Amino acid sequence: MADGTPPQDHDGLIRLIHARHDQMSKTYQKIALYLTQNPNEIAVLSINALARTCGVHASSFVRFAQALGYSGFKEVQALYQRRLATAPSGFAGQNPVSDTDHDTLGGPSEGTLFRTLIQHDIAALHAMIAAIPSEDLTQAADLMSTADVIYLVGQSPCRPVIDMMRRVLTERGKRCIPLDLGGRLATRSVQTMGAGDLLFVMGWSPLAPEVVRLASDSAAAGHRVIAVSDSTLGPLATSASVFLAVPPQDAGAGRSLTAPMSLACALVMAAADPMP
Repeated sequence: MADGTPPQDHDGLIRLIHARHDQMSKTYQKIALYLTQNPNEIAVLSINALARTCGVHASSFVRFAQALGYSGFKEVQALYQRRLATAPSGFAGQNPVSDTDHDTLGGPSEGTLFRTLIQHDIAALHAMIAAIPSEDLTQAADLMSTADVIYLVGQSPCRPVIDMMRRVLTERGKRCIPLDLGGRLATRSVQTMGAGDLLFVMGWSPLAPEVVRLASDSAAAGHRVIAVSDSTLGPLATSASVFLAVPPQDAGAGRSLTAPMSLACALVMAAADPMP
């Protein structure tokens, strides 16, 4: 699978992974997904720890790197370490808190849990800032601002974010329609979209088939689609006019809505007319 000199920076590596993804084996696709979703962990954890978390053998990480043209996984990991070292101030130190850290802090007391969850949220916000280019945010806000009607769909647990967007957009005079994923009502509603309408979809892996189908059908019909999800290798990224990646958090901390809620607030405030 390797040919020529492999990329010597993180962004180039991610582009290469995307280009090769469809031709990869299932094991390599699993590693590719993990590498695109967890850049901080790749930079700081050992290959054995990464392999355990990813659910593959450590040697698979080595072979994956060699298949991309690198001498081994250490060369790939160095790209992530340089990315972390040159990140904006405050970002480099915001790594997810592991179970070991949790134990070191003194066990599952209320104060420890509070600090741990806040640290996870701060890390998620910094990771999102690094993952989403400013021009993509501007394009998404422009599409929402010029849309005649914004159709909103959120796979659980994203519904509180969609509810917030509906309230704020309605208060500010922007027409929006929240879609119900039950009973194929969402599919029927999307079929009534006008030429100037837009679909905003948010969901995390694993995505429900109906959410993926709504996005792909809307894109195939020529409608604009803004998608927010946790993987640039997922099916929503393929259908989106603008794709905004919200990196996943450590499953041990649960899925917080702090980062996606902050992103959604920024978008609706930029896109909607000011309140009278």
